[in-house]
Amino acid sequence: MRLRLNLLVLAVSSLILVSFLLPLALLLRTFAADRAVSTATSKAQWLAPLAATLSTRDLTLLVARVNAENPGEPTSVFLPGGAILGARAPVTGGVRLAREGNSFSEQVHGGVEVLVAVQGLPAGTAVIRTFVPGGTLTRGVPEAWLTLGLIGLGLIGLGLLVASHLARSMLRPLRAVAMAAETLGSGDLSARAPIGGPPEIRQVGAGLNRLAAQIGQLLAHERETLADMSHRLRTPLTALRIDAESLRSDGERVQLIGDVEALTSTVNEIIREARRPASNGGRIACDAAEVVRERAAFWRALAEDQDRPMAVDISVDWLPVGVAAQDLATCVDVLLENVFSHTPEGVALAVRLTPRAGGGGWLMVADDGPGFPHDGPARRGLSGAGSTGLGLDIAAKIAESSGGSLTFGRSVRGGAAVTIGLGPTLAPAQPPRRYDRVWRHRPRRAMPADARLASELSEWSAIVGHDVNGT
Repeated sequence: MRLRLNLLVLAVSSLILVSFLLPLALLLRTFAADRAVSTATSKAQWLAPLAATLSTRDLTLLVARVNAENPGEPTSVFLPGGAILGARAPVTGGVRLAREGNSFSEQVHGGVEVLVAVQGLPAGTAVIRTFVPGGTLTRGVPEAWLTLGLIGLGLIGLGLLVASHLARSMLRPLRAVAMAAETLGSGDLSARAPIGGPPEIRQVGAGLNRLAAQIGQLLAHERETLADMSHRLRTPLTALRIDAESLRSDGERVQLIGDVEALTSTVNEIIREARRPASNGGRIACDAAEVVRERAAFWRALAEDQDRPMAVDISVDWLPVGVAAQDLATCVDVLLENVFSHTPEGVALAVRLTPRAGGGGWLMVADDGPGFPHDGPARRGLSGAGSTGLGLDIAAKIAESSGGSLTFGRSVRGGAAVTIGLGPTLAPAQPPRRYDRVWRHRPRRAMPADARLASELSEWSAIVGHDVNGT
C-alpha cells in the first residue's frame, strides 16, 4: 500500500509539473527569440536615420563599429546604387522586397534577418539588414530548461517524501491493527490493537478492541454457564450415591457406587474444562502414545467382555502432538465408543497411532462392522442410532484446532474407518527421560483375529485416503 501511495503521488505530481513546466519552457524559448529579434530591430531602426544623413564614408565607419560591438549579429546596409556596407550578405528576396519600402523580419536558413527600409535618399531606398543567428535566438534557453527540470525533480522528490511520511503515519497503526486481528484470529483473546493514527484507523482499532472484549465476555459467560449447569448435577449424583449405599447386596452396592464415582469424576472434569482459560494461540503438547495406550487399555476390558478381537498398534514410544491430553483422550473415547455402540458384539476393531512426516501423528480406528450408511455420519446433532450425534463433531473440532482433520472411509471388509490427523505442537516438546516400554496386552483368551487385524491396518490406511505411516 505504501508503494501504491508513492506511485499515485508520483503520477499526480508528474502530470501537474508537466502541465505547468512544459508551457513555461516553450514560453521561455519564445521570449528569448522575441527578445533577440527586438534587439536587432532596435539596432537597425537606430541606424535608419543615420543612413539617410551621413556620408558613405561615415556610414561605413559606423556600421563597422556596430559589427565590432556585436560580432554575433552582423549588420549590412544595401545602398540604392548596389553598394553594400558592413558585413557581406547576399541580396535575397527579402532585401528586394524591403527596397520597395517594406520593413519586416523573416525566418531564413540559420536564423532570422531583420530588414528596415530607409527612404528619402536621392538615389532611392536603402535597406538595413541585421542577421540574428539561431544561437542568439535560443541564448539562455537550455540553462532555463535545466533549472526548470531540476525544480520539477525537486518538487517530485519533496512530494514523494511527504507522501512516504504520510503513508508511514497511516500504515503503522493500520499494520498494528492487522497484527492484533491476526493474533485474535489465532485464539489469543487478550490481544488489543493500539489506538493511534488518523481518526478512521483509530475508530477501526477501537471497534476491534471492543469486539475482542465482547467475545471474551461471551466466552467467559458461556464457560461459567456450562460450569454452573454441570455443578447442578452433583445434587442428583449425591442422592444416587445415598440410594446406592442403602442397597443390601454388597456386590451391587460396590458396583453402583463405583459407577457413581466415575460419573462424579466426569462431571468434575467437565467443570474444570469449562473453566479452563481460552487458548492463547499456542498448541499444548501431550504424548499421544501414552494417551492412546492408556485409553486403549481402558476399552480393551470391555472388548474382551464382548468377545471383540482388538488390535492396538502404537509404532512409537513417544509422540508429541498439538492437542491437550484431555482432548485427545476424548477423541479416542469417542471413536471407540462409536464402535462399541454401533456394531454388534464380536465385531473386531483396531487402533493404530503413527507419526506424521511434518509433525504430529495419525490416529486411526477401524472395525469390521457395517460401516457408515452414506459415506459418513449425519450432521451435527443428528444420529441414526439413538445417540446425540455430537461425538464425531467434537473429535473433528479437536483435530482442526490442532491443525489436523478428521476423515471417514471404509475398510476392506466394508467396516468403518475413521482417521484423525493430529497437528504438531507449536511449543518445543521434550521427550521423557525414561521411555515407557511399548504397551503389550496378553488377552485372557486366544484371539486369532488380532493378527489378522494387525495385518489389515495398512489396507485400511489406503482406504481412508491418508497415509497413516506419515509419508
